[in-house]
Amino acid sequence: MVLIEWREEFCTGIPGVDYEHEKLIEQVNSVYALIDDEVDRDRVIDRLGDIYGSISAHFALEEQMMKKYGYDRYQEHRADHERLLDDIRDITDDFENSTDLDRQRFGQRLNDWFAIHFKTHDSRLHKLKNLMSHDQVNETTMKIMIRNAKRTLLRNIGRHS
Repeated sequence: MVLIEWREEFCTGIPGVDYEHEKLIEQVNSVYALIDDEVDRDRVIDRLGDIYGSISAHFALEEQMMKKYGYDRYQEHRADHERLLDDIRDITDDFENSTDLDRQRFGQRLNDWFAIHFKTHDSRLHKLKNLMSHDQVNETTMKIMIRNAKRTLLRNIGRHS
């Protein structure tokens, strides 16, 4: 079962950003499928850590871009990023401390967040002409950023990766 379908309205017109957004949605859908399959809890928690790491790294790069170009809604956009990261931390922590992941809550929170964030914050951000030259980050740097964010999340819920 797919939680979030990729839609054209999610496109920013910046290939690197669009690719990252598609990959994030694939990761969310992957965890949702694991939950449907009722796989090992540790595997679900590990995948939630992957999502957190990927989203955290993506947000860090997007925020660097906003700062570099003096984006006027930086604080508001960053606060929305923090809300999603808090939600993923809460979802992971709740799953760690319960017998079940609340699939409906998980699905609704992530689906709503992506749909609203893409339509509002990302849509406005990426319409700005000077941001169209999104800085590319090499794969090694991105992997390190993802791994570090994931480790932090899992360490905070009492797991080590």
